[in-house]
Amino acid sequence: MVAQKGKDLLLKVDSTGGGVFVTVAGLRSRGLTLNARAVDITNADSANGWREALEGAGIKSASVSGAGVFRDEAADETVRGYFFNGSIRNWQLIVPAFGIVQGAFQITSLEYAGDYDGEVTYSLALESAGALSFTAI
Repeated sequence: MVAQKGKDLLLKVDSTGGGVFVTVAGLRSRGLTLNARAVDITNADSANGWREALEGAGIKSASVSGAGVFRDEAADETVRGYFFNGSIRNWQLIVPAFGIVQGAFQITSLEYAGDYDGEVTYSLALESAGALSFTAI
């Protein structure tokens, strides 16, 4: 895979439940972290005391983060509404030349900030709320 432009990493949400995904406006940075918690099955017979893990077991999760500036009132209202209502929506994170990670997420953090001589910014964090799918591009 060759180098990709960071601006092409997109976070999209299906705000109506109709399967149409819209890019979250104003994000300057986005990130995806995939997690898998191992199930430790180490015991007295483990070779030289090395940890052993149970294949295929454990809990998988994903975290998405983003930060930027709100471009319009509609984008602000959508994200803010999801946070205050505890909404779980289908989201996509499109990683250029790699694939699309899609599934249910909930906004778990929403932060606003601003300096006296700059723009108001926001950051958000999402946590997976169900099984995710991956589609290669």
